[in-house]
Amino acid sequence: MTEETTVTRRPRRADAERTVQSILEAAERVLSAEPGASMEQIAAAAGVARTTVHRRFASREALIDELTVSAARRFGDAVRRARPETAPPLVALYQVTANVLEIKIGWSFAMGRAAAGGSEVAGVHAGVREQCDRLLLRARDAGVFRADTDLDWARRVYYALIFEATQEPDTTDTDTLATLVVDTLLRGIGASSGLG
Repeated sequence: MTEETTVTRRPRRADAERTVQSILEAAERVLSAEPGASMEQIAAAAGVARTTVHRRFASREALIDELTVSAARRFGDAVRRARPETAPPLVALYQVTANVLEIKIGWSFAMGRAAAGGSEVAGVHAGVREQCDRLLLRARDAGVFRADTDLDWARRVYYALIFEATQEPDTTDTDTLATLVVDTLLRGIGASSGLG
């Protein structure tokens, strides 16, 4: 095991962890506004010296990788906090939606990099998808969805609705957006429930 690997696995002190979190939060803000921003711009936004950022992150890419992993962890935690396995299905569906929108809007730069995030990020997203599939099954079994609902299609539509909700430039009220997403998923936009 190399010395560098040993250092990266050692737990950070509380003050060092706070510094890293401040840097990551600043990086998200700065990179969301200007994806090509430099480490110096991120340091200034975090209120720390450039050398502090360079001491914590070997390169700009290392900082962005850590930002992506951190956002993925927040994403996974947001879904778990909604209790998708135990809360009543409709309550869980709404809370998962609100929590996910909060992360996807607040961490849009990092969440947009999920595909490039490596195995930990992929694992978080796979776990969220499994939880979503189980929640949609519970919702169908509880009568929230029709008994003949194609759950794969329902998940794809749900994901698309969440994506579109994150594209609202002036709306960051996740409760309003979550209500819109869930209402559209459950009721659609048609004037009646049937095609005939």
